Amino acid sequence: VAPEVLTGVDHSMQIMRDELFGPVACVQAVGGDDEAIRLMNDSDYGLSASIWTRDVERGVAMLDEVEAGTVYLNRCDHADLYLPWGGIKNSGLGRTNGRAGLIEATAAKAYHVRSVIA
Repeated sequence: VAPEVLTGVDHSMQIMRDELFGPVACVQAVGGDDEAIRLMNDSDYGLSASIWTRDVERGVAMLDEVEAGTVYLNRCDHADLYLPWGGIKNSGLGRTNGRAGLIEATAAKAYHVRSVIA
């Protein structure tokens, strides 16, 4: 599948609201940071998101506002096996990778043993 960059799209279009799996980038101009965050969060999904900006400090200030399991800043191509991976909302059922993934994949068990009394 060839990569596709879609411009001229807006938030009313289904492609802007669905969770896409493939080499597709949808580019929508926004009026500012608040509008960008509002539109990014107006979704039933929250696997990952990316913020693109020349002002890295501004981008860092926005990271916590985005409702997604992973948020990239000026990239969208990296998964670190030491960090948890998984979505929120209707994206995913928990975490893989990292300590959170290890905990997610294991089950705690308690043992209570009474020693035999002679």
